[in-house]
Amino acid sequence: MSVFALGLNHNTAPLDLRGRFAFSLDQVAPTLQAFRQRLTAVPGAPEVALLSTCNRTELYCAAEPALVQPAVDWLAGFGGVAPHQLMDHAYVLQGGAAARHAFRVASGLDSMVLGEPQILGQMKQAVREADTAGTLGTTLHQMFQRSFAVAKDVRSSTEIGSHSISMAAASVRLASQLFEDLRETRVLFVGAGEMIELVATHFAARQPRGMAVANRTLERGEKLATRLGAEAIRLADLPGRLGEFDIVISCTASSVPIIGLGAVERALKARKHRPIFMVDLAVPRDVEPEVNRLSDVYLYTVDDLSALVQTAGEKRQAAVQQAEAIIDAGVQSFVHWLGQRGTVPLIQALNAQADRWRAGEVARARKLLAKGEDIEAVLDAMSRGLTQKMLHGALAELHAADGEHRVQLAQTVSRLFLRGAPGHPSDDSR
Repeated sequence: MSVFALGLNHNTAPLDLRGRFAFSLDQVAPTLQAFRQRLTAVPGAPEVALLSTCNRTELYCAAEPALVQPAVDWLAGFGGVAPHQLMDHAYVLQGGAAARHAFRVASGLDSMVLGEPQILGQMKQAVREADTAGTLGTTLHQMFQRSFAVAKDVRSSTEIGSHSISMAAASVRLASQLFEDLRETRVLFVGAGEMIELVATHFAARQPRGMAVANRTLERGEKLATRLGAEAIRLADLPGRLGEFDIVISCTASSVPIIGLGAVERALKARKHRPIFMVDLAVPRDVEPEVNRLSDVYLYTVDDLSALVQTAGEKRQAAVQQAEAIIDAGVQSFVHWLGQRGTVPLIQALNAQADRWRAGEVARARKLLAKGEDIEAVLDAMSRGLTQKMLHGALAELHAADGEHRVQLAQTVSRLFLRGAPGHPSDDSR
């Protein structure tokens, strides 16, 4: 069994395509179970975990390589595209390359915001969901736990995360460029998830004149609003109140846009065309893309923010090499562990065969002793019998081999059976 990662991210796929493959948190466990059930016809149930954020959707599997294509077909079907269309924007990484990718993602090296810390929490949540779904397994558990340890080491040993400009900070910076004084603005947050909480905290620090939280579940919206000292409004009331706000930040799990072109046009008319700054952090989109054509709207998506955050990321490239070295060591350790896992069946078979030989020789010795044979002669026969059984396979292969193969086989047999013997290269008694 090996591991592979199938995914698409902000570097390989446009926003609208990523939106087709976005999974809400409550979809993850049943999706993993359905995927695993679909592959029950293939020998060996795969271990599976699914990571879905605004920047990436990645399927991690511990399975035989033959399952790569079925995984591609399944994911393409979920997004409603042909497999070849998916692979135009996706990547498949196997073995050590898959582990390296997971370690880099956990450490924030593959993020749009270099070193951003949110992805680590999202990966841990993905692991919890896979565990809940019963699809995690020993191999993926090991890979992810090692990736978390490496990420912790990267953050504590390097400056990769220092002065990180997150999407939240980038949103505030862009808003500051449009509005002279954010204390004179009114800000609306649509959604009440982790990203909105982060953005709201950044904006609240600028002390805007007013803030409001609109959420599908009013109770959750009220909880965040109370913390911010903001107003909670119903999502259904959003179109009628949109014109009250200078800044709108949206990030929900809706599968369709919740802020349409018509609502924004009416809001602009009510505002007498005073500009609205909008940031759509959702994947799929919360704001209809046509809104961007309106002259008094400044709409940014997660992809639009990449240039701003990348500028800050370039200042930390010196720390990347150090982080990559830590990741290299972690990957080598995992690959070694994975290789050892691959020999477990062989080790088990060898132990079982040795036990059968031992049991057979012990049974023969007991019969001879029961007949009154000399104890020393019986012990000698038993030891010779075991020795012959242990050497028979190796000696038979040596006799049957020829040419270069015999030389290589002789070297292997020598390492296996003469290690530590006098005169052997491994003998350290001299």
